[in-house]
Amino acid sequence: MTPPKERGLVVEGLRKRYGNHLAVDGVSFTLPAGGSLAVVGESGSGKTTTVRMLVGLERADGGTVRLDGRDRSARARGRAERLARAREIQMVFQDPYLSLDPRVTVSGCLDEVLRLHTGLDAAGRRAGVTDLLDRVGLGAREAAALPRGLSGGQRQRVALARALAVEPRVLVLDEAVAALDVSIQAQILDLLREIRREAGIGYLFVTHDLAVVRHVADDVLVLKAGTVVESGPVDRVLDSPEHPYTRLLMDSVPRRGRLPLG
Repeated sequence: MTPPKERGLVVEGLRKRYGNHLAVDGVSFTLPAGGSLAVVGESGSGKTTTVRMLVGLERADGGTVRLDGRDRSARARGRAERLARAREIQMVFQDPYLSLDPRVTVSGCLDEVLRLHTGLDAAGRRAGVTDLLDRVGLGAREAAALPRGLSGGQRQRVALARALAVEPRVLVLDEAVAALDVSIQAQILDLLREIRREAGIGYLFVTHDLAVVRHVADDVLVLKAGTVVESGPVDRVLDSPEHPYTRLLMDSVPRRGRLPLG
């Protein structure tokens, strides 16, 4: 009998060292297809290093990364494989302004992605740009704007549209709402939940802010000094934390007025 195909993202024993500093030490987790996992911890806990290895921005010193059963651990061979991997896992950063070309309009930015990753002609790309902007709540005015002419929340929506353009299997959000004020945070988180319902994309949400975790994730992974100290369903981990470090993180969350989500 043929075994069922592995679905989702499976990370086993991921390690990364910088000189004498072991930044990530044996991190393992599973993100089911269409699931949402929050990776939490203080600055320096290894969160960002872990996800940078997943998307190929850093080379792991050990461990394996598989997506739907395909090994992503080895170096990609050739341009076609690099592009295919980029389509599978996309990343949205905390400050989208740094990842957007200041000389290129929003529509030009999205058109470039579609031209690189799809076989659409010019008319098809124009329609694709309009559809992507509509999905993230932007329109013609924003399409013609340069990044400097947009608000922080609008730039983050552009970054989401650019990531969605390649129809990824997994979307990595590295502190993606941390730089926004709380009302805009709520709007972006609502948008992310809607996109997940519609597209079935898996989310890997990296944050130091436990106040937003319940609103974005099914499961949570707690990192301390590059090591997993606790993991499990969000409600169980946040309501009844077992590890002292998780309890410390919970005690640091403001109890009132943190995030106006209904």
